[in-house]
Amino acid sequence: MTRFVHAPASAILAPDEPHPLKIFNEDGGSDFVLICEHAGRRIPRSLGDMGLSEVDLQRHIAWDIGAVQVAQALSALLDAPLFTQVYSRLVCDCNRRPDVPDFTPERSEDTVIPANIGLATEDREARAAAIFWPFHDAVTQALDQRAAAGRRTLLVTVHSFTPVYRGQSRPWEIGVLYNRDKAVSPAIIDWLKANTNFNVGVNQPYSVGDDTDYAIPVHGERRGLPCVEFEIRNDLIRTEDKASEWARILAQALQAVAPSIEG
Repeated sequence: MTRFVHAPASAILAPDEPHPLKIFNEDGGSDFVLICEHAGRRIPRSLGDMGLSEVDLQRHIAWDIGAVQVAQALSALLDAPLFTQVYSRLVCDCNRRPDVPDFTPERSEDTVIPANIGLATEDREARAAAIFWPFHDAVTQALDQRAAAGRRTLLVTVHSFTPVYRGQSRPWEIGVLYNRDKAVSPAIIDWLKANTNFNVGVNQPYSVGDDTDYAIPVHGERRGLPCVEFEIRNDLIRTEDKASEWARILAQALQAVAPSIEG
């Protein structure tokens, strides 16, 4: 029988458990800053297995499969700092505001998340205090430091999506997502369509919004930074070689359009 426990507000992460933030290439010298919020699938020991099987915790519902491999390779190619978050989005979704229901989802796709049913406000706040805020505060600090130093910044977030959602196949191989800021994404879309044979989704299979996203609206648009969110179909990036190939293509696209972007 699977089990879960509600952790006390002060005991989400034990002292020996990893910090939610893992940074790669922190001193990268390029204009790009990369974020991968759904990089990991760790569950804090205090939450047990959240009532889920190990098979469930390896599925897309728990993390963005392959996204961190693409992001790491892209970080190396661009010489860009990369901020990744190591805990599962089922614990708390670091690409959602803490005050929206999907921050601690009770259901993901067709799977009920037992540990999140009827979650008390103090438990949600405890997860935010332990995981969400340390991660995003670090991103905020890094962006503040770049701004103070007068450094140009183009913000890129890297995600992946499942090829089949609730029985429906998704034809797109990559989605380019944006909302208010249109400095980068349309140019990236044009480049991908001109230089690849990919089925490119424009705000597909998701779109960016204040209730459905955090990094782009807060770290990008609110600061007036050029920004783009990539979604890659996860069956295309399940090996290191494939992830590296996708990173190469994204690097080419970003480097091609960056000189014409103000910011």
